[in-house]
Amino acid sequence: MSRTDDRVAMRNINSPDHIVRVERAKYEAMRDAMLAVVPADKPGLTAAEIKAGLLPLLPDDLFPGGAKAGWWQKGVQLDLEARGVLGRADTKPLRFHRL
Repeated sequence: MSRTDDRVAMRNINSPDHIVRVERAKYEAMRDAMLAVVPADKPGLTAAEIKAGLLPLLPDDLFPGGAKAGWWQKGVQLDLEARGVLGRADTKPLRFHRL
């Protein structure tokens, strides 16, 4: 595997021109867990509800004891919003759903 194959571009809906390259394995694990938990129905789930649902789905070798899961959750959430995969409901607290 080449060095670029083990990284993936992560976008941010709040800064469309800012792209960071992150570990592919962690990104894909978090993305898959998040998409398994977040419903398509509005209003969706809060970030705390999503985290509670995705923690058991994360591989322990990548996220031992859930370490750094919050950072990855937020980053992947912003990326999926930028890619048009997740949407926000205008609620307090914010709720997220698949588009």
